[in-house]
Amino acid sequence: MIINGIVAEYNPFHNGHLYQLNEAKEKNNADYTIIVMSGNFVQRGAPALLDKFTRTKMALSCGADLVLELPCIYASSSAEYFATGAVTLFDKLGVTDNLCFGSECGDVSVLCEIASILAKEPAEYITSLKEHLKDGLSYPTARTQALLHYAPQLCEYRDVLSSPNNILGIEYIKALIRRSSSMLAYTTTRFGSDYHDKGFGEYNCSALAIREAVFSDTDNEVLSTQLPEAAYRNMMDSFSKFSPISSNDFSGLLHYKLLMESEKGYTDYLDISSDLSDRIIKNLYSFSSFHGFCELLKTKDITYTRVSRCLMHILLDIKKADLEACRDLDYVPYARVLGFRRDAEPLLTEIKKHSFIPLITKLADAGKLLSEDAYHMLQKDVKCSSIYESVSCRKSNVLMRNELQKQIVIV
Repeated sequence: MIINGIVAEYNPFHNGHLYQLNEAKEKNNADYTIIVMSGNFVQRGAPALLDKFTRTKMALSCGADLVLELPCIYASSSAEYFATGAVTLFDKLGVTDNLCFGSECGDVSVLCEIASILAKEPAEYITSLKEHLKDGLSYPTARTQALLHYAPQLCEYRDVLSSPNNILGIEYIKALIRRSSSMLAYTTTRFGSDYHDKGFGEYNCSALAIREAVFSDTDNEVLSTQLPEAAYRNMMDSFSKFSPISSNDFSGLLHYKLLMESEKGYTDYLDISSDLSDRIIKNLYSFSSFHGFCELLKTKDITYTRVSRCLMHILLDIKKADLEACRDLDYVPYARVLGFRRDAEPLLTEIKKHSFIPLITKLADAGKLLSEDAYHMLQKDVKCSSIYESVSCRKSNVLMRNELQKQIVIV
């Protein structure tokens, strides 16, 4: 049995995702594909357009076999911790052969060479990195300069470290190296629109372009060409009951939390420096919306995405101490199932035989299966989902449902 693993957000699932899933399956001759997917909040520090169960259904209806939830502390974190959480989850399942991801580079050997240096952190590289940071360069720029100083043969690949999917791919491989994992890295070349491209192509636009189109009321016939038929059907069915969600839907909650905690500052929260905390306090009374506040706080050294991620950590009560607690648990102490295909029973059997962590299919049973600290981590995820559910249901004028009442998706 050959098993692929893919880390995804599917925000939403589109034609490029289908291509990656099928290409990786064909090239690796895989029998099954497991998806580790962000829940209701994603890595750029924003709520997902659609809830995690709808996005799970989209993935399963397009060929994925099992979808597991990436805990929110990783799903909403920097590329390094996003990758560490996902790779650790796959590694602990004990069955995943190939870690598959898309990249602009498309050359896994180049990504592995870069990842190897970053994972080992040789002294010469670290010294150079510190010098560039002292000179006032942003961390990504300083890292690139230090890397090229240490390994000048990589100069022809300078642009690799400036592309989002390459960066994530390098972090996945770094995590594989640091865990001494037996999983093999496999990359497909990203095709179609660029990650940040808001324009529509004939067939393969970015997830960002689809989200923009949803909020601009683009004609559904045009939108339908950018998603596989089953995924489009699932998305539209969800929109018939629930409105699409954006960061600005959380504006009131965020501003309230910022106001309530302004006296003590925000440095206890994950990723937030004292400088950023002071900047938030200084601009509190200029708050207009989630998006507007990110625009106000960003600088040449702090990107919009990083600001958004930091604000989301405040809103979701994700603190530096929570990450320390996760490290003590070796990052991921359980695998929460969001959905699976009925014909994937042999895969589930294989995981139950080899997994180092319990599979959680019913939240009500989790307390019996997990240690106290692991259960606390799961409860944190449940609270994050409840915040999303609260905003989504209020916007759509429907009654909120408890996370315990939700059934996993089976197709």
